[in-house]
Amino acid sequence: MRVRFDRDTCIGMFQCVDEWDAFEKNLDAGKADLRGAEEVEDGVFELEVPDGAELDAEFAARACPVDAIELYDGDEQVV
Repeated sequence: MRVRFDRDTCIGMFQCVDEWDAFEKNLDAGKADLRGAEEVEDGVFELEVPDGAELDAEFAARACPVDAIELYDGDEQVV
């Protein structure tokens, strides 16, 4: 499973930070950061979800009020 985070869409509500510790507040930018992620497009970051963190990643994606976080299992979007 991998997470895809569109940082440009993020509005800095930081609900993802409360749900999964892979996200952290970047108060200077007013947006969240996805720690350890690779930028795959301008402003879009991806990270393999570590084993055991799938539920936290799903909660973070569902908590995002602007749907800036998506989860994929292979090529299929699951959240």
